[in-house]
Amino acid sequence: MSSKMIFINLPVADLDRSKSFYEALGWKVNEDFTDQNASCIVIDDNICLMLLTKDFFSTFSKRPIADTVNQTAAGYALSLASAEEVDVLTDAAVAAGAKEEVNEDKRAQEAQVGMHGRTFIDPDGHQWEPFFMNYPG
Repeated sequence: MSSKMIFINLPVADLDRSKSFYEALGWKVNEDFTDQNASCIVIDDNICLMLLTKDFFSTFSKRPIADTVNQTAAGYALSLASAEEVDVLTDAAVAAGAKEEVNEDKRAQEAQVGMHGRTFIDPDGHQWEPFFMNYPG
């Protein structure tokens, strides 16, 4: 296990539905860190999602859980190796029940700097922004 990893804790309404959604993207469940309250979804060796039931998530903070279905709480940008990977991931997400959010102005700005990005909203309203950028040099 790497000494530096990112674990993104996401509150979810239906743990099984959310696990199935992320598995449909090709991401794996780590059963060692999965139970009736939480599921660890491995994106890669350094990034994991912790899907947490809302009751369990509420034990992590005294603040209320954001209503991500109706409001944006954060955007999770994920750098990928190619524009094709961006499209494959986003298409898989939409096929699994995500909603794609299209912002033509944002796409035009990204294209000017050599980026290809798309945005999808998971079934709990969490906003994902996979992107590819052909870095100069």
